[in-house]
Amino acid sequence: METREKLQHLRDCMTKNGVDAWLVMSVDPHQSEYVAPHWQSRAWLSGFNGSAGTLVVTREKAGLWTDSRYHIRAAQELEGSGIELFKAGLPGVITYNQWLKQELNKGAVVGFDGSLLSLSTVEKMEKALDGSGITLKACGDLVGRIWTNRPALPTEPVFLLSEQFTGESRPSKFARIREKMAEEGVNAHLVPTLDDIAWALNIRGGDVTFNPVAISYLLILADDVRWFIDPAKVPHEVQAALEADGVSLFGYEEIITHLSGLTENTAILIDPAKTNCMLREAIPQGCEVKHGQGLVTTMKAIKNETELAGMRQAHLRDGAAVVRWMHWLDQVDFNEVHTEITLADRLTTFRADGEHFQGLSFGNISAYKTNAAIGHYSPQPETTPRVHAEGLLLADTGGQYLDGTTDITRVVSLGAPTDEEKLVFTTVLKSLIRLSRAHFPKGTQGCMLDAIAREPLYQQGWQCRHGIGHGVGHFLNVHEGPQGFSPLRAAGFSPGSVTTIEPGVYFEGKFGVRIENMVITIPAETTEFGEFCAFETITFCPIDLDLVNVSLLNEEERTWLNDYHQETYAKLSPLLNEEERAWLQHETRAI
Repeated sequence: METREKLQHLRDCMTKNGVDAWLVMSVDPHQSEYVAPHWQSRAWLSGFNGSAGTLVVTREKAGLWTDSRYHIRAAQELEGSGIELFKAGLPGVITYNQWLKQELNKGAVVGFDGSLLSLSTVEKMEKALDGSGITLKACGDLVGRIWTNRPALPTEPVFLLSEQFTGESRPSKFARIREKMAEEGVNAHLVPTLDDIAWALNIRGGDVTFNPVAISYLLILADDVRWFIDPAKVPHEVQAALEADGVSLFGYEEIITHLSGLTENTAILIDPAKTNCMLREAIPQGCEVKHGQGLVTTMKAIKNETELAGMRQAHLRDGAAVVRWMHWLDQVDFNEVHTEITLADRLTTFRADGEHFQGLSFGNISAYKTNAAIGHYSPQPETTPRVHAEGLLLADTGGQYLDGTTDITRVVSLGAPTDEEKLVFTTVLKSLIRLSRAHFPKGTQGCMLDAIAREPLYQQGWQCRHGIGHGVGHFLNVHEGPQGFSPLRAAGFSPGSVTTIEPGVYFEGKFGVRIENMVITIPAETTEFGEFCAFETITFCPIDLDLVNVSLLNEEERTWLNDYHQETYAKLSPLLNEEERAWLQHETRAI
């Protein structure tokens, strides 16, 4: 079916269910950022395949809201669909709640799938629509009724991740979680988030592309741990190991029955931002329900020494792979046909040679010239351009390893760079250096640190239209909370957290520049004013000096760049052959 036909079938379902508008968000029942194909309803309906976006369909109209990462891409993919694009975050662009109040009459009903939307999302909508006479209604899955060839739920097997990599046993983690539960005054904790479950159980899976997680729920009680998952995905040896540590296994759908069976003396902690409405409705009224951030989320963000050591080692192997690719790229004969995809595929090949490699941590973002200005650009075989010995190539890539997860962005010049390209690249580099050198009190919020990185960009009158950085999991999701660098991030930074620093500036129709390293928050010093922290950079890979306008760097910035390149050569050269070492020595020369 074409998009317009799909929308009409949905509208027919809406009419039968007494719904005047239908809300489709890019989520699954676990509030995952990246969702299995079974739950990619918004993409199927609209034709827009970005990871973030909200589709609202009324009886007559349809609108899609997405953030600045996808403004250009969404406009291309929605062309001819009959869906109006709303570029969220830009001045004068109304929200979908404002649009609903504008389009619907008093008494209208907005429907949604109650197994998907979180409590927080629904609460925010209710507040936004208050006084309009518009009501919200949790319904079944209307999209599922018209999606005849819908992909089945994933069935990839799970596997145990050894303490060699996790650094902590399941019983130890359960004990720490229960200590936190006692502090919160609860004897039950619902964990619906897939990466939190994988971390708590020391398991990994393959249900979501690039994210080594398994579709499941976890219910932690004072004397019991219950895991709800398709039993066909759990090998016998995994089940035996889990049961030996006090974990009982149940079917995925049985979560509702178990929540409904909680007794009146149960005090349960749920995260309203991660718990869907269906789960909340299943909890009996006699139970005490407390709202708060998931306990595992905050514990998982602080890596132990084994995890941190693994992340450092994974980054060395990953950095060596990227260096081999950059060296290869420097030798490429562009008279032969090369595209964004063929170049990125070669990088994947270099990564796959590394120890403990499990796959990519996200889809390769290989963007040439104007495509680099498209947020989260995804090259497609039918549209990817041929690459020539000119212009800029932006490569945002990463790998999953048993001992860590990587995420790195480099921009390389394939020809003689222009003065404008060098100005933009050097300014973005100054932003990266500014935050990399930061010293700050323990617990400083991400929004405050984010502002430090933006100052060089502001001086040029430019904006980075995305967060400056995000948390990263340990052989888990490449995007992890709660910490991150963004105007909206209130979570504080403490030693042990792992985060990206990735400022970028993008000029539509011209080019884009982003430079990205990963850092560990480490203790710096303690003074009469308290504990201070700093960042340890763990990404090592040369920054293209041909794109640096050295005159724009101050002495501290030049010293940082020279020191960084000296350390890059020292750490990576033992992993390279003689020809690659010679190339790296030149690329890390002092300026």
